[in-house]
Amino acid sequence: MGELIVVRHGQTEWSLTGQHAGRTDVPLTAAGEAAARALAPRLAGRRLAAVFSSPLSRALRTAELAGLTDAKPDPDLVEWDYGGYEGLSAEQIRATRPGWDLWRDGVIPGDADHPGERLDQVAARTDAALSRIRPLLSEGDVAVVAHGHLARILTVRWLGLPPSESRLLGHPHPGTLSFLTTEDDQPVISAWNVP
Repeated sequence: MGELIVVRHGQTEWSLTGQHAGRTDVPLTAAGEAAARALAPRLAGRRLAAVFSSPLSRALRTAELAGLTDAKPDPDLVEWDYGGYEGLSAEQIRATRPGWDLWRDGVIPGDADHPGERLDQVAARTDAALSRIRPLLSEGDVAVVAHGHLARILTVRWLGLPPSESRLLGHPHPGTLSFLTTEDDQPVISAWNVP
């Protein structure tokens, strides 16, 4: 069985400042492009059965620069819709909502472009993506180019855990790889947040 390779897109201005970038299409910085290019040698020797990407340009550009030129855009891999918290940092949110925790408290509704999503809605999207990915792993590795919170949710769903357990995983840094596989027929994380 192949590995599920989870690629976090490269750095953007918003990831650099800690702003929540859900559906806003923020481009990669020069450093983000360089980090994406640096992933290419690590991915070059892999026998990839399929490559999927969030449809947002920061993920598609990361895929392209990492040598994953045949990435298929998958709307189920777009980042969490942060609603009214789009563009804000956790510190800015906590200034008006002390003690706020994304995993426990979620988001507030936003405008028409950012209505917001509940955690269980994001998990349902990752479950749908995983249902398409799992059969392909019998043919080789599958790469997914996505976003930080989405990657955490996808990983805990891979492990069969409730989506709220995503809080237990460190936030993957931009331009990093994580590897999910099975061991003795049980889903495991074989590596996390690898530059």
